[in-house]
Amino acid sequence: MTDHRVNTPFSARSTAPEVIAGIDLTGRRAIVTGAASGIGVETARALAGADAEVTLAVRDVEAGRRVARDITADTGNDRVRAAPLDLADPASVTAFVADWSGPLHILVNNAGVMAPPLTRTTRGWELQFATNHLGHFALATGLHDALVAAAGARVVSLSSRGHLRAPVDFDDVNFERRPYDPWVAYGQSKTANVLFAVEADRRWSAEAIRVNAVHPGGILTNLTRHMSQEELDRTVEQSNASDDPLKTPEQGAATSVLVATWPGLEGVGGRYFEDCQEAEPHQAGTHSGVAPYALDPKAAARLWEVSRDLLDT
Repeated sequence: MTDHRVNTPFSARSTAPEVIAGIDLTGRRAIVTGAASGIGVETARALAGADAEVTLAVRDVEAGRRVARDITADTGNDRVRAAPLDLADPASVTAFVADWSGPLHILVNNAGVMAPPLTRTTRGWELQFATNHLGHFALATGLHDALVAAAGARVVSLSSRGHLRAPVDFDDVNFERRPYDPWVAYGQSKTANVLFAVEADRRWSAEAIRVNAVHPGGILTNLTRHMSQEELDRTVEQSNASDDPLKTPEQGAATSVLVATWPGLEGVGGRYFEDCQEAEPHQAGTHSGVAPYALDPKAAARLWEVSRDLLDT
């Protein structure tokens, strides 16, 4: 972690339109995964509002098309489209990459699944690790040449403070031997999102591709669909009693949009942001900051090899 943390004029309450105000993305092309609902919609809306060409990479293409039409109506930007992408299916990722042509300036790896019952993909991978990390790893590496062609691309890897729950267990990433815990599995996948940013930035920064991870904040979106009502009520109660209230989707999208577009982050990579600021190291007893294991370059390099091996088998 650098000792020279980035400071921005924004805060936890800033919204995506506020952080992108005055930025012109004319001629830039962006992909936002999971942009049919939640903060993905608001991330895509902000980018389109700055005149970027935006592709909504979504499982439900009809829902994505409805969102695209809504964004076009709201922004006047008709260069917004939906394209099919199922991150848990390597063939779907391969097809999406094959269909892409030309440069890619902004990739926001936003889609995710949180705390489902134990579910395995057709390849036998645990669903959260497969969707949240492996699918995005395959997507970003598959689009590497397009990112290079942009001559100054940015990749945003959506993590979560959930990464504080668990490092990556390299001996059993798919819960084949240890008991499955949905929140440990979620935490592992979110740690993987940070480690991906660390290693991708190390590998790609010389090609003018910068990669950072973000925690969007607590937002009640479709991501919470696997939580019980009791868990949701407890989350709201704890948030209301803390100095970290729940965010609106527009506020939740702000850190992603900041990292994707803010000129002050030119040349910055391999870091973790929350509340529109580069995060402090995590302090025990708190629910913020970034865990040292999530920024460990050795773990990041190991995860890259493990991920490539899994996808190649």
